[in-house]
Amino acid sequence: MYHPGRSDRRQMYPRHVERRVRAAMGDTRVVLICGPRQSGKTTLASRIAGEGIPFHTLDDPAVRDLAAADPTGFIRGLDRAVIDEVQRAPELLLAIKMAVDRDPRPGRFLLTGSANLMTLPTVADSLAGRLGLIHLLPLAQAELRGTEPSFLRRAFAGELPESGTPVTGDDLIEVVLAGGYPEALPRSRWERRQDWHVDYAEAILKRDVRDIARVDQLDRMPDLLRVLAEHSGNLVNFADLGAALGLNHVTTRRYVGVIENLFLMSTLRPWFTNALKRLVKTPKLHFLDSGLLASLRGVSPDQLRRNRTALGPLLETFVFAELFKLASWDDGRHRFHHFRDREKNEVDLVIEDRQGRIVGVEVKASATVRPRDFSGLVRLKAACGERFRLGLVLHDHDTTIPFGDRLAAAPVSSLWS
Repeated sequence: MYHPGRSDRRQMYPRHVERRVRAAMGDTRVVLICGPRQSGKTTLASRIAGEGIPFHTLDDPAVRDLAAADPTGFIRGLDRAVIDEVQRAPELLLAIKMAVDRDPRPGRFLLTGSANLMTLPTVADSLAGRLGLIHLLPLAQAELRGTEPSFLRRAFAGELPESGTPVTGDDLIEVVLAGGYPEALPRSRWERRQDWHVDYAEAILKRDVRDIARVDQLDRMPDLLRVLAEHSGNLVNFADLGAALGLNHVTTRRYVGVIENLFLMSTLRPWFTNALKRLVKTPKLHFLDSGLLASLRGVSPDQLRRNRTALGPLLETFVFAELFKLASWDDGRHRFHHFRDREKNEVDLVIEDRQGRIVGVEVKASATVRPRDFSGLVRLKAACGERFRLGLVLHDHDTTIPFGDRLAAAPVSSLWS
């Protein structure tokens, strides 16, 4: 049986995105691994670089001050280098551009960043055409279990997923609440993991916000994050979100964008088509780690065992994060949306690949699935026609069951089979 709290803190898990990073280093001048702090970026970059490439971390104040004071001098003379947490001295990026324009060999600079630098116009402009961007989120179940998942490949081929070794009931609750941060997983007691997650989030907001944005009411950010945690998976109303904190909708929207750029959460845009006129076009917000979300909500395993009502939003976040990780390992350029019409037919996740093929995923915390649970997928299928490859209801079960043409119910554990 799998126990998320019994991981060895020193264990080196395989990161499935490593293949993409190595490929990019072979044909791209600058490669940026970006994702939340403590997701494993530094460890991965160090392993890829080995001992032959200099490693500089801008979390070191002396290195950061030197880089910010004289970015050109810092970069001059570096044949190849790893620069960790590059968002802490964005002035370096123009110097890197000049260096790789003079010497355009691939793989010269491997960068890591804990903020979405591509939202800064100067960064996007300076490295356009020179930069390979690769996301790294906290550990996925496939990485923790040492499996090579086939879920997305099979789904876009119109094939039902493999059920694999089922994870159901209390075991599924444990997996969802553990999340994927390597530093939190070894903590066997839920209370200790919760402390780590809450301290982590507050440290990120106090330390890293200043690197990417000017926030006048920084003290409100932890409270806003907790409000967002209560609304994760719901449609966004920025005026309502900020009202309790005395923030107007413009400020709330901007602050939410800052939190999103720190990779704590993600905006899920609505999927739409001209074939359907009565669609809800409001985005949804999702956290990117179910363990962090559970800790901010104060949800414990014992609570969920007694009353599984609160499991639904956490499980939806867990499935979204797992699928986002699967997509980040693939070259398919998948886009994620949600679907909802005025009649309240909805699909939690709509995934589109670069060929325009569509896979729909609905998430249910129950062990029983009924035909009405497919109403949103049926509507989506009708709108997409032949573009629709497969519609799945992922739920707390151990068997894949067909529910008609290109529709099926499948275990959550099929994500890592």
